[in-house]
Amino acid sequence: MKPLLFYIANHLPSRPKIDKFRSYFYRAGGIKGHGRSTMMGNLTIDNKKNFRIGKKCMINRDVHITCLKERVTIGDYCQIGPRVCFETISHGTASIPGKTRGTTHKPITVQDKVWIGCGAIILQGVTIGTGAVVAAGAVVTKDVPAHTIVGGVPAKHIKDTGGYSE
Repeated sequence: MKPLLFYIANHLPSRPKIDKFRSYFYRAGGIKGHGRSTMMGNLTIDNKKNFRIGKKCMINRDVHITCLKERVTIGDYCQIGPRVCFETISHGTASIPGKTRGTTHKPITVQDKVWIGCGAIILQGVTIGTGAVVAAGAVVTKDVPAHTIVGGVPAKHIKDTGGYSE
């Protein structure tokens, strides 16, 4: 039944009232979270047990979350743009004849009041601090300090946000 509810949530038409209602289907389909969030659809999650979302978040379309063995946690009041990828798995770079490259799994944590722009990729082991902004198209390979803006490939510090998130 849970996969069916998740499927329904992903295939509802995108309209403002339906987008707010869609989160109920996602929760019934196995997503854990606090409070009401808006999820705009076509959300791909490899292991719903390892994904947690805070209250009053907004997740745009076509977001992919790879969390097979490690958790992806999104805090409260976060905004996730379209086509954002969260990848908790990676592999080694050395090719050894007759063997696989091997894989590593590390969690991803997005703290409260974070904004992640369109097409950003968040890689394994990263923590994005409270009130941080990740620019569109950025590839985040290292932790992002609170109240900073990062962008680029790989993501680098651009400036401080100049605000607070209390």
